[in-house]
Amino acid sequence: MRRGILFLALLLASCIGGDDDRPAPIRERKSGPITLNRPTPRETQQCFTDLSREQVRYSPLPDRDFGGGCIVTGAVQLLDIGVPVTNLKSMRCPLARSFAAWVRFAVAPAAKQILGSELVRVESFGTYSCRAIIGSGASGRMSEHGLGNAVDVGGFVLADGRKVRVETGWKSDDPAVREFFQVIHRSACKRFKTVLGPDYNAAHYNHLHLDMGRGPFCA
Repeated sequence: MRRGILFLALLLASCIGGDDDRPAPIRERKSGPITLNRPTPRETQQCFTDLSREQVRYSPLPDRDFGGGCIVTGAVQLLDIGVPVTNLKSMRCPLARSFAAWVRFAVAPAAKQILGSELVRVESFGTYSCRAIIGSGASGRMSEHGLGNAVDVGGFVLADGRKVRVETGWKSDDPAVREFFQVIHRSACKRFKTVLGPDYNAAHYNHLHLDMGRGPFCA
C-alpha cells in the first residue's frame, strides 16, 4: 500500500523534487509561439461565462504552441478578482475559475475571521512556465505549469500590514497563522485536482502548488 501511495504521488505531482533536483531541460521555440486557430470548445465558452457571471474581469488569450511540448489552450489573463495578485501570466480558464473562487470564498474570509484583517494582496510565484516536472523520478514529463494549468502561491498581504508567507507561516509559532494555512489548504484540496504544500516535500517549502491536471491528490 505504501509503495502504491508513493507511486501515485510521483505520477500526480506537477512540481516534484528535492532541493538538489532541477526541472528537466525543455525549451520554448526560439522563433516564438505559434497561434493555433481552433474553434473555442463549448467547455471553455462556459468557463468564460462563469467568470463573467462571478464578475471576474479577464481577457481571453489565443491558443498558443510555445514549442517543446508547451501548449496553452483555453487560457485567460486575470485582470481583477477582487484583490490584486502578483506575477500571474496566462492560465487555463478552469484553473482561473477555481483560483478566483478560492481567493474570494476561502482565503479572504479566513484572513478576516482567523487573522482579524482584510486580505489586500495575493503573492504568487507565477503560472505558465515551460518546463518539465521537477524531480529525478519525473522522466521528463511535462509540468502542468508548461500547460498554463498550475499556479504557485507564496503568501498573502493583509490590511494591517502583515505578510503571511507559506515559508514562515506554515509552522508558525502563532496558532492563528497555522490555522489559517490549514483552512485554506483544505479548501484548495476541494477546488483543485492537485495541491502540494510544505508537508509534501522540500521543493514546496515556500509555496502552495495548485493545479487542474491529474488527481485528486492533496498533500
